[in-house]
Amino acid sequence: MGNFRFYKRLHIFPGLSINISKSGPSLTMGMRGAHVTVGRGGVRRTIGIPGTGIYYTSHTGYHSGYHSTHVETPTDPAEHRSAERKSVALVIGVLMIVCVVAGMIVGVIIGKN
Repeated sequence: MGNFRFYKRLHIFPGLSINISKSGPSLTMGMRGAHVTVGRGGVRRTIGIPGTGIYYTSHTGYHSGYHSTHVETPTDPAEHRSAERKSVALVIGVLMIVCVVAGMIVGVIIGKN
């Protein structure tokens, strides 16, 4: 028997979108070929070659255990904080890149007028 799935992607501006699904909202930042998605389940980073179907995805965060019998053991709190800092730094970096690209696009549009 199948299951019901849905999602809706709202494009805020180029390089930034909000995704809404049954599992909850998430925020995607980046461009075609490289983006970061931050959601309830953690941070997912995806890099690929557009148009080829070749991509690499890494994920940090928590899983519900629903699809896995793997039991996570508590890690050192310092390691957990370090991973969180790296994720936050990555998200901030992507946001900065998106803002720079958006600024360049706006500059080109204004320059044409």
